[in-house]
Amino acid sequence: MSKRLFVSNRNESVRLFKNNFLEYFSHIHPATPVVVYVPLVIIISYFGLQRTSIGSYALLFIAGLALWTLFEYVMHRFVFHYQPKSEVGKKVHFLAHGVHHDYPRDRTRLVMPLLVSIPLAVIHYFAFSLIFGYNYFLAVLSGYIIGYVLYDTIHFATHHWKMTSPLGKFLKEYHLKHHYVAPDTAYGVSNPLWDYVFFTVPVKEKAAEPIE
Repeated sequence: MSKRLFVSNRNESVRLFKNNFLEYFSHIHPATPVVVYVPLVIIISYFGLQRTSIGSYALLFIAGLALWTLFEYVMHRFVFHYQPKSEVGKKVHFLAHGVHHDYPRDRTRLVMPLLVSIPLAVIHYFAFSLIFGYNYFLAVLSGYIIGYVLYDTIHFATHHWKMTSPLGKFLKEYHLKHHYVAPDTAYGVSNPLWDYVFFTVPVKEKAAEPIE
């Protein structure tokens, strides 16, 4: 994937929809995933713990968290960075992810809008219930959702927080390499695990800090 000709380094937005309703809900406060989904995890954890032991729940929770990291990588690499040929496909791709690469510091479009995340959450709920069964799927789902919340939070942080700790500095520089150095690498945002597994770790070249 080649570097983009236009990248805005300012905290600015571009209008995506003529429809005011759709345009309004294409923007989202970065704290929304935490506010919406952490209470949801608490609720489903309460019911999930009625169906299995604490030890089993903890292991399934970790499995769900790991499953999210794989989903995050696959979605980012093969869906968000798919290069469509048709004009319709290009427009859909821009709405889904291209706008983020053109306006990476737009703080109102750094986490997933609820119009997208809520339907996906419902789909995952029923899919996990079929795959993991009645007694176990809530535990897996709770870890998976926490993985998503961490992903969205870390993603926002890499673009807008100073991140002075060693881990924070690493994650920030790692993700900025994806935007400003090598966009066909560093697909893991919350962690680089699957980049190492699938050989998409960027070369050790320092990412340039975007202009504030």
